Amino acid sequence: MYSLEITGQYVDLFHKRIFPARIVVSDGIIIEVQQIDGAPQQYLLPGFIDAHVHIESAMLTPAAFGRIAVTHGTVATISDPHEIANVCGAEGVQYMIENSRHTPLKIFFGAPSCVPATIFENAGATLDVEAVAKLLRSEDIWYLSEMMNYPGVLNRDTDVIAKIDAARNAGKPVDGHAPGLKGELAKVYATAGITTDHECYMLDEAIDKINCGMHILIREGSAAKNYEALASLLRTHPHKVMFCSDDKHPDELVLGHINRVVKRALNDGYDVYDVLRAACINPAIHYKIPVGLLRIGDPADFIVLSDLQQPEVLQTYIKGQLVAERGKPLLPVTSPAVINNFIAKEKQPDNFAIHTDLTDPVIRVIEAIEGQLITNELQLPGKAVNGQLVSDVANDILKIVVVNRYEEYATPAVAFIKNFGLQRGAIASTVAHDCHNIIAVGTDDDSICAAVNSLIACKGGIAVAENADNVTTMPLPIGGIMSDKDAYETAAQYSLLDNKAKALGTPLKAPFMTLSFMALLVIPSLKLSDKGLFDGSRFSFTDVIV
Repeated sequence: MYSLEITGQYVDLFHKRIFPARIVVSDGIIIEVQQIDGAPQQYLLPGFIDAHVHIESAMLTPAAFGRIAVTHGTVATISDPHEIANVCGAEGVQYMIENSRHTPLKIFFGAPSCVPATIFENAGATLDVEAVAKLLRSEDIWYLSEMMNYPGVLNRDTDVIAKIDAARNAGKPVDGHAPGLKGELAKVYATAGITTDHECYMLDEAIDKINCGMHILIREGSAAKNYEALASLLRTHPHKVMFCSDDKHPDELVLGHINRVVKRALNDGYDVYDVLRAACINPAIHYKIPVGLLRIGDPADFIVLSDLQQPEVLQTYIKGQLVAERGKPLLPVTSPAVINNFIAKEKQPDNFAIHTDLTDPVIRVIEAIEGQLITNELQLPGKAVNGQLVSDVANDILKIVVVNRYEEYATPAVAFIKNFGLQRGAIASTVAHDCHNIIAVGTDDDSICAAVNSLIACKGGIAVAENADNVTTMPLPIGGIMSDKDAYETAAQYSLLDNKAKALGTPLKAPFMTLSFMALLVIPSLKLSDKGLFDGSRFSFTDVIV
């Protein structure tokens, strides 16, 4: 039996009051909250909760993620393991659950609803209705993860509705994913049983969904950033808002997590109780998770802040255990097991050629947008040289390829993309939502091939080819999407590759994160899967040449 006493300014988020108090903890449970005459000018409040995150996107195992997240005051996450599920199936989900037992961070996993996300791409596994229902019966699964197949919901697809019904029968909430859906369509989507959405990028869209009964997650990840568009919901609908990161690369995670969104909202003048409610309370209530909210009888999951207007996390406690202090983790580094699913064999430069008889072709080009997952379709003049379509570096129209990692000699899919801005070389990654095939962008076929082959050699990772003979690679041995190193070493390696990519000319703030979403077919408008160029607005394949 162990006990803890701590004093400070008690922040009561339920009654919107602050008073000096002593908190007494016994065996990880708060047994007393006593108002006292005086206490230090430090603030005691429930810990931060990330309401939707793919831990794998940090390129870290759950244990490594937890070790760094707690330094930022995060005590819990609502985590969708569909990245590793697309690679390794239910075995991958179980891997995440088992590894999470090596961190005190409270990680609440969902059952991935869309593995693969669509029928228009090749993944490493499939989770059918029976597999999803089995996961939902587990005590280790807390909800049905984001239902990305929103056309399936709207059209009452049999398997989609069966998965939603399985969650409802298990008494577990269903997460949504429906970018841009508004009006009557949003109502149909919500009525099917969807309770949240983290994909809103327009305020009127978010309000429509709230009016349909949904909760809105304000996302600030490494690529997708929706705070600016949605922050006013903190003032108008504070009980219906949560914060999430969704996808956050390791270099940014080392710098901050939900605490950064909290600080930004407070600096913008939003009410402290509304901001902290979104960060600390709303996710715990909505998902019915056993995270303490600083009440008698609750688990002692709380943080100590220096100030409420310019907050710095002084200490993080989970179940009464001090797990981080002044930005330093008080947890050991663990050595994870390794699982993977990688079959692809080495490619040749001519595998990435697009032949044409046209001298002045017009081509469809993916327009990547900084800070967004959505893309546009452009129709632009293509550059034809010796009967082949090639990258037009001068006009920033670069070749993009996706290679199926789950077959030895599959033919690569090839298209074109704008706004990556590379002046030479290529970048490549096997972090490519959601199937995690190999994706690359480059200025010439030799560099693209060299980057792709470097990832085939190490069975997954990220790579920068300055040219065909100079490639730097960061291996990700766990599923080709996660490192076996700790957060700090992973962040340092990632920063090296990020800087090398930017030295090739890309103006993107997070080029690898942006690249990772260019194969995500469920986000409109134009994307590329291993099977070909895909029009997300029509949900069908389309041709590169118009």
